[in-house]
Amino acid sequence: MIDQWGRKINYMRVSVTDRCNFRCVYCMPLQGVQLRPRDEYLSYDELLHVIKAGIGLGIDKIRITGGEPLVRPGLVDFLAQLKPLGIKDVSLSTNGLLFAPMAKDLKAAGLDRVNFSLDTLQPDRFKKMARLYGDPGPIFEAVDAALELGMEPVKLNMVVIRGWNDDEIADMARLSVDRPIHVRYIEVMPFSEAYQFTWDNLVPAAEMRERLMGEFEDLEPVREGIKGNGPAKYWRIPGAKGTVGFISAVTECFCGECNRIRLSADGKINPCLGHVHEVDLKPVLRDPQRPVEELVALMSDAILKKPREHNFSDTESDYTLRVMHGIGG
Repeated sequence: MIDQWGRKINYMRVSVTDRCNFRCVYCMPLQGVQLRPRDEYLSYDELLHVIKAGIGLGIDKIRITGGEPLVRPGLVDFLAQLKPLGIKDVSLSTNGLLFAPMAKDLKAAGLDRVNFSLDTLQPDRFKKMARLYGDPGPIFEAVDAALELGMEPVKLNMVVIRGWNDDEIADMARLSVDRPIHVRYIEVMPFSEAYQFTWDNLVPAAEMRERLMGEFEDLEPVREGIKGNGPAKYWRIPGAKGTVGFISAVTECFCGECNRIRLSADGKINPCLGHVHEVDLKPVLRDPQRPVEELVALMSDAILKKPREHNFSDTESDYTLRVMHGIGG
């Protein structure tokens, strides 16, 4: 489907849970999320119902997110139903802690690619940032498992926060030298739990690139890009097997190329990460008297009204109410 700004929307990020086994400082409160009645969240059947409606509107790429999606029981069986519906590309965002033991089953269920979150290589700092866990070892085991199964490209996402982990930008880049790992640096976005960070904590993508060029003397632009559905711009350290990429949502707005909508775990369509406007699908999903055409119309209207761009620079807006752990980024 084409939105009002002429963008083709063919990608939906589907959050299957807002719960997580980490408490990353920019994403989730230390105490976790408030336990709500189970029926406030979409069942797998309801998620599939929404995905089918999305396919009718041109959605053919799905990324499964959370919270941490691997904490929800039954995920493998759910994934196995996506490709038969007509979804061409199935990907997953995960912190990686539970991934390695599940990797073969996930691959067999149709998972094509995976993105891992890794904000630091230092165990003490890992504990400070993830708060419930302090060992990056299992994440590297997860990366190994994904590479062995051919889930390429394998991407590592680092949310860069000045004064917390920005001194590790070059160390993370070195992971891309000897193996086909694609390290992506993400500007910290000022909403959800990240409202605690000031603009002084933001490291612009341009500054990250300058630091890497100072460390490695040169970066080669990767003009052919890296397979995926996101907005990252990629470079390569000369001779490296992998790449480094930059997701600069705050300082280098890429909204004109946005191709996505998001489905929250509790059944709300969010057309833009930078706006609180949502469309609740549950009343239609759960009323047997309301036809599927009404669900399609709701989703179509949400896509059509997708904002032209985010409002991160508007410090008076209500985007700080957005919860990252419920919409998966």
